[in-house]
Amino acid sequence: MPWWVEPMTVAAVLIIFGVYSFTVILLYDGEYREYLSPFYSPQVGLPEWVPGFITAPMFVLWIPLGFRATCYYYRKAYYRAFFWDPPACLAGAQKREPRSPESYRGERALFVINNVHRYFLYGSWVILAFLWYDTVLTFFPPEGGFQVKVGSLIWLANVVLLSMYSFSCHSMRHVVGGNKDCYTCIRGGNARRRLYNAVSRQNAHHPTWAWLSLFSVLFTDIYLRLIAAGVIPDLTIIG
Repeated sequence: MPWWVEPMTVAAVLIIFGVYSFTVILLYDGEYREYLSPFYSPQVGLPEWVPGFITAPMFVLWIPLGFRATCYYYRKAYYRAFFWDPPACLAGAQKREPRSPESYRGERALFVINNVHRYFLYGSWVILAFLWYDTVLTFFPPEGGFQVKVGSLIWLANVVLLSMYSFSCHSMRHVVGGNKDCYTCIRGGNARRRLYNAVSRQNAHHPTWAWLSLFSVLFTDIYLRLIAAGVIPDLTIIG
């Protein structure tokens, strides 16, 4: 397979995801029955003074989008896909490197913002808490009782994948123990070490969780719109 296929594919997928995300929050509603689109969670009020082109999800969506945009894995993906910096690891691709190794000075100018990735991680925990809450509500409809529908399972799978993506993050390793040089020198050091090792094992699969969670968000939102339009039924499994 040619070396340019991967960066071109990544570029296409990220562009499609970005266009779809902003189209959804600008033009369409995100709630139907007991379901709330992951693009609309949590629901926030919209002040009257804001311009008409600004919608309520914009006050929240910048957190998960910022988390992905500053993610170490996605940085590599879009640096290669959009800036060809470097386009790939193959020798032939390295010849197309837009700069020489001697001229590299790190992420500068606008890309310094990537250094706040850890703080986007903290914000994503808040979003995840609301997504888990929204998922639980899909099992308990407004009319009462308990139910399991196809939509409930889709919402559950989505929030699990998003959680795996967030908690396998490189910055998560730093939070749980990567910032310590000596585990035996601190209280609870053995527990911190085990937690760090557990996160590190998942971190090896971080790219997989990144792509699976990206597609799960898209699929969940599309499913909501299909059942809202009556294109497909939301089958009940239990209840």
